[in-house]
Amino acid sequence: MNRYGADPASIRGLVRPDRIHRDVYLDPELFELEMTRLWRNAWIYVGHDSQIPAPGDFYSAQIGREPVIMLRGADSKVRVLPNRCSHKGTRLVGATHGKCQGGVLRCPYHGWTYRLDGTLRSVPLKSGYAGATGEGAGPAGEGADPLHGLAEINSFNYRGFVFARLAAQGVGFHEFFGDSLSSIDNMVDRSPAGRLEVAGGVLRYLHDCNWKMYVENLNDAMHPLVAHESSAGTAKRVWSSQAADTPKPMVIEQFTPFVNDYEFFEKMGVRVYPNGHSYTGVNFSIHSSYSSVGEYERRMIAAYGEARARAILGESRHNTVYYPSLTIKGAIQAIRVARPLAVDKTVIESWTFRLVGAPEEMLARTATYSRLINAPTSMVGHDDLHCYRAIQEGLASASGDWVSLHRNFSPGDSVTGTFGATNEAPMRGQYQAWAELMTRDGNTAA
Repeated sequence: MNRYGADPASIRGLVRPDRIHRDVYLDPELFELEMTRLWRNAWIYVGHDSQIPAPGDFYSAQIGREPVIMLRGADSKVRVLPNRCSHKGTRLVGATHGKCQGGVLRCPYHGWTYRLDGTLRSVPLKSGYAGATGEGAGPAGEGADPLHGLAEINSFNYRGFVFARLAAQGVGFHEFFGDSLSSIDNMVDRSPAGRLEVAGGVLRYLHDCNWKMYVENLNDAMHPLVAHESSAGTAKRVWSSQAADTPKPMVIEQFTPFVNDYEFFEKMGVRVYPNGHSYTGVNFSIHSSYSSVGEYERRMIAAYGEARARAILGESRHNTVYYPSLTIKGAIQAIRVARPLAVDKTVIESWTFRLVGAPEEMLARTATYSRLINAPTSMVGHDDLHCYRAIQEGLASASGDWVSLHRNFSPGDSVTGTFGATNEAPMRGQYQAWAELMTRDGNTAA
């Protein structure tokens, strides 16, 4: 029997101002409730519109348990549709990406076809449905016409980043993200043309942990000096034998800042927004000291003017968390996406972006970073993988039921605002958002 589903108060009781109950990471029933509540009520990142440049192009993804299709229509509008035939429920597309042949979605089971806006186009032997009452007719509800199309899912294309909310009713896109969208703005504005493109394929990394461990870690500034000492720390010690004026290779520029001291990370600063969103790097970040690329700066100044170009490039945000699914590194043009599989299994996708109009050297820098830090073959990524798995295993101990979020906590403090980056306010904000999304009234699949 589900201990939490019928009692929202019991869910809220798992989150206290300065701690959370270990069941939040461990309980399979809570995970299933997350799939039917949190991942339906929140705005979830689906994909980037550069992945579907032409009408008929599609990209398929999962939102929680639900398969969806991001599709560019004949009118060039980007829509998100259920990846489910309205007849027998068959997945309409099995590939991750591709093109709709003949400008239609065609079910591989019985051949029903849909236009690119989701409306029903044709049904084989349609006369066989004459006189059907529609009673109990699947996803459109009782009494509906059994011959219906695909209901468009709420979606919003923000400067190329496409988000969707499965719940028919709920908080609006801008209300949910608010001023945190400034991180996407800065990332896109770093292109002289004001556009990004996904470059190459995806790096997928399976983690033996609950998805929330990954998300909360992104703005945890207390762990890098410890967790990455064996990898980045080794690189820093090896490089220390070089003369002070020796030009640093790109990998050293990107690798060694992970083991800056606690004072650096504290002064870096963190900005925490409502609804679980936050970013580190208010003042500076581990990306701030990369060598300049003269041609890139010239193109930016030509596009924006010197003052505006300097303001854009002067921002050096580290990780922005768009709770619960998307994390971006605007200063290095890379993103990571959390795709939960089970209470202790999470796939992390890493995507690299091209700054349209920028020299290819900028893409090379981003690709190097993705391989060095975020790939399954990386060094830094394995440090985190070990820590996440160690948390998941350690929390099985019955020595205590609560996980501390006490750092820099004072009763009555707001979790939103600007703080020193070693503050655990971002995590406290995430779990307040978790409790709210898990108990929000509205349509769920539960």
